[in-house]
Amino acid sequence: MSMTGPAAVIVLAAGEGTRMKSSTPKVLNQVCGRAMLGHALAAARELDPVQLIAVISDSGGPVARYLSEYAPDVLPVVQARRGGTGHAVRTVLDTVGVIGGTVVVTYGDTPLLRGRTLAGMVAAHEAAGAAVTALVARAEDPTGYGRIVRRPDGVFAAVVEHADATDEQRAIEEINTGMYAFDGSLLADALKRVSTDNAKGEEYLTDVLAILRSDGFPVGTVWCEDFGEILGVNDQAQLAAARRIMNDRLLGSWMGSGVTIIDPASTWVDVGVVLEPGAEIGPSTQLEGDTKIGAGARIGPGCLVRDSVIAAEATVIQSVCEWAVVGPGAIVGPFAHLTAGDRIEASTRVAGKGAQG
Repeated sequence: MSMTGPAAVIVLAAGEGTRMKSSTPKVLNQVCGRAMLGHALAAARELDPVQLIAVISDSGGPVARYLSEYAPDVLPVVQARRGGTGHAVRTVLDTVGVIGGTVVVTYGDTPLLRGRTLAGMVAAHEAAGAAVTALVARAEDPTGYGRIVRRPDGVFAAVVEHADATDEQRAIEEINTGMYAFDGSLLADALKRVSTDNAKGEEYLTDVLAILRSDGFPVGTVWCEDFGEILGVNDQAQLAAARRIMNDRLLGSWMGSGVTIIDPASTWVDVGVVLEPGAEIGPSTQLEGDTKIGAGARIGPGCLVRDSVIAAEATVIQSVCEWAVVGPGAIVGPFAHLTAGDRIEASTRVAGKGAQG
């Protein structure tokens, strides 16, 4: 990766998401306390791009309002009609002009993608001087993914979308993740030549790779070793799976820093939660929002703690804490419900109705 980061990262977030069967736009569904689009933007920011751009479907809709409130550094570009991924990127260039330098393309519905994976793709792209570098992966079940077709010598030949693939091509396990690093000037020229002669009648961004290769420019690929990173979320089952993967990552990181998690399978944490070493989290506990848990504190079993501060050596058992502060050494529960403005002083005890305390 260059010292200043890529010239731009474009996050495609205009998908309709009808399979979610939800009134919430697909990319605004939450994964561990953050919208999927927020996760995608966080990964993109790790590249330190000169421009961070999101393609959305409506300038006045919920996604636009989300960007205005939570990501004001992001330039929204409206794709008025859904004409495919190639059309989405072409809409960006029609809006902002040709972007010189490295242009990265990612998606707002891939919340598990890590910034370091994108950084590795960009570094390989710039080191090779490629026209485009695609992030690829090996899928046990490649159904639905574009296949990477190679020449007999192993050199990249094309990406063939699943709907357009032959039976032989559908047997290929190497798939296109949809994430790319482009030479911006070459991208702009190639997009003008993308056709809609395919099963969906759309402008495929994947066609740009074949166009650049046929022009004689080098096309590179970089492996994504963790297939889970590139999983897109298109329905509620996939959303639940993404939450589990992200939660496991977060818990693993906290345990690695010295936090005790008694039962990871029944413990959930949001990305904004901060746990100090020595804290102990009991089974069936959910920590949400900007919650902070101090060293030596014991939370759980059976707790919901949202946007609260639990100080060092405090204990919370079978209770709910929302926007509350629990002082050092205090004991809360069982069956307590703390709400906004509640402040439990150090070394005191509060229990719910019917509890002994």
